[in-house]
Amino acid sequence: MGDHSTIDASDAHRRRAPGSDEPHAFALVLVACVAEPTRVGEAIVVDASWGEAARVFGRGEARDDDEMGRALLSRQRPGSTTSTGPLEDGFISRKQLSIRWHDDGARVENLGRLPMFVDGQKVARAVVRPGEILEIDRQLIFLCVARAPTMRALRESLEVHPFGAPDAFGLVGESEATWELREKIAFVAERAEHVLLLGESGTGKELVAKAIHARSARGQKKLVARNAATLPAGLIDAELFGNVANYPNAGMAERPGLIGEADGSTLFLDEIGELPEALQTHLLRVLDEGGEYQRLGDARRRHVDLRLVAATNRPIEHLKHDLAARLRLRVGLPGLNERPEDVPILARFLLQRTAAKDEPLGARFFDSWHGHHGEPRIAIELSRALVKHRWSTHVRELDAILWASLTSSKGGVAELTDEVRRAMGLGARDVREVAISSPPAAMRSSAPPRGEVTAEAVRESMAKHQGVKDRVWRELGLPSRFALRRLLKKHGIEG
Repeated sequence: MGDHSTIDASDAHRRRAPGSDEPHAFALVLVACVAEPTRVGEAIVVDASWGEAARVFGRGEARDDDEMGRALLSRQRPGSTTSTGPLEDGFISRKQLSIRWHDDGARVENLGRLPMFVDGQKVARAVVRPGEILEIDRQLIFLCVARAPTMRALRESLEVHPFGAPDAFGLVGESEATWELREKIAFVAERAEHVLLLGESGTGKELVAKAIHARSARGQKKLVARNAATLPAGLIDAELFGNVANYPNAGMAERPGLIGEADGSTLFLDEIGELPEALQTHLLRVLDEGGEYQRLGDARRRHVDLRLVAATNRPIEHLKHDLAARLRLRVGLPGLNERPEDVPILARFLLQRTAAKDEPLGARFFDSWHGHHGEPRIAIELSRALVKHRWSTHVRELDAILWASLTSSKGGVAELTDEVRRAMGLGARDVREVAISSPPAAMRSSAPPRGEVTAEAVRESMAKHQGVKDRVWRELGLPSRFALRRLLKKHGIEG
């Protein structure tokens, strides 16, 4: 999966769409959107077919008097690119950006009233290259990635699931790397061979193992799973192969072992690289055709029909070579550093999963929370930091960082607090953060400062913006829509 990692700008023009001679396009993937958070994951796809022409990105629909075409957000999925229409954010100008194709990325020029930043630097124009972040001040963040103009259609048949949501097996993401992983899972699931999953800690190896089992002909039977690193020293043989009654000690019950339990099903052994070489050798015969093995203390040989799905975060060279040779199907799992555009989608999913188990957190940190659905309120500074972070334990680390934010945020928004900064290994607040710590001039008004907002000010703003709460809470200088709802309730103002 490493072929789809974020690439250096020097390599960008040499990338090709899989299976074709077509150059990669460059996608400006929306990774934060204050006004319309459900659109995270959508992208502006910029490719060579644009030629020298510029297109305009901004608020609202195209008009007859527009001299340039519109750059539209779309949802890219294998074999299709579907336009999703314009943004309606009132703070974004109708002509916010001019975008052109460039060999190394997307050439952008700021046309709107809000300032533009590229990787933290305020600029009027720039070439945005893969891995760089483009921000419209406090409103939108785009991540530039190299991507095919249209994602390659999949060779395997996959179930359709809502954009940005987990698929039927719990895998989350809309990047090319994630879709290629889904395709590989479907292919491997239908084969009878043993499987080796390769990936760093926290990349979801157990989730993938469960998906392979569920999609396979063995999926009706229970998956037998164990972390090989937790097998007690001295009892590993007994745990794996089982034992007959009264062996090795009198009174011991007969046990089938993990291998016996997995007869007719799938055995998932995580961290198989932690098994001593001698035990790896013991596995060889049972993995051959016929599945021959012996329980401890048993004179007769048994036969088992199982499929092994093994996983390791070590290099494959750490496995005994003849064990590795029997794990013929290999699946490499991409980490979050290889699919950073999926991070905000994953963050939303993890927060929703957390809130589904904790109603008070859902009510505090979500808009329109209904037990299992709603949009988490994530500060744009936190979204920016998550997308730029270098991950070591990936989804596990992301979950821990989000918990740190929920624990230390003072209001109803998941923020980039000092505790979160420490968890992410960040130093003092950088110049970019300080520069945007207060709302831009276009978002300020003569409304009273936060904490002194009167009922009259709320009513005036609601009337001015015809009840559009996204515009009201910003104009009043409130921290979130949640704070506005509390004010409406406090003053008895109809929403």
